[in-house]
Amino acid sequence: MIATLGVVRDDWNDVIGRMATDCLKLELGTYPKPGLVSHVDNGAHADMDAAILVRSADTLAPFFVELAAAGAAGAAMPRLQAIGIAAEREMLAATGGVNTHRGAIFGMGLLAAAAGFRAGYGAPGSLGEIVAQRWGAAIGAMAPAERSNGRLAAQTHGIGGARAEAAAGFPSVYRVALPALDEGGTLAGDAEPARVQACMALIAAVDDTNLFHRGGADGARAARIAATGFIERGGVGQRDWRRQAIAIHRDFVERNLSPGGCADLLAMALFVRMVGP
Repeated sequence: MIATLGVVRDDWNDVIGRMATDCLKLELGTYPKPGLVSHVDNGAHADMDAAILVRSADTLAPFFVELAAAGAAGAAMPRLQAIGIAAEREMLAATGGVNTHRGAIFGMGLLAAAAGFRAGYGAPGSLGEIVAQRWGAAIGAMAPAERSNGRLAAQTHGIGGARAEAAAGFPSVYRVALPALDEGGTLAGDAEPARVQACMALIAAVDDTNLFHRGGADGARAARIAATGFIERGGVGQRDWRRQAIAIHRDFVERNLSPGGCADLLAMALFVRMVGP
């Protein structure tokens, strides 16, 4: 699929864009994920459901294609930002102003661009390494988003947030989510439980600004304790793992906790698994 002189066939960019969208839908189609929207229920969200998330994912598909093409053309960060801003505008129009996938536009968009760049130039390294090497400095220098709940939570609680994760090459994807997917597949022998295992592992390991925004430090700590306990008891290898995971999910809903950043990282890990590291 790789052409010479940094040019990638349009059909490969289309494949990258479709895989990015498919992975957003795979994340949605995973249950139980503590506090998160799924095909079963709305989790801790009163403003969105599975249908609106599918509509949002479909709306973003052409923008992921465009980001892959931009990466294949060697685009710098300002070009990627412009595409991301346009994607967010269309997402909000499609959802009636609901922020369904802002974090995924940023993180998945960078990985799509990296996939395009790697295919176009035969670049070595993982997608995360390409993001860090090509755009990491620019990500770190980006002006803070105005009125961002994630930015405010990161500042208040002294945590890194999505930009720090991206600038470092998505270590939570590679060091947490992907190993947990493998472990979950071994324990349960099925794809959906493996995704639950990865989601729980991410909640246990990541300082998710969404959790800090919704529940403060106490809520984030409670979320981490619950997910860590699930993993330490054997995760999806337990006979009653689903019952335990549903109980954690319901507790998150009662506490109004939703680890949206971990959901984005899960979708990104699925994308990396599909495209290749």
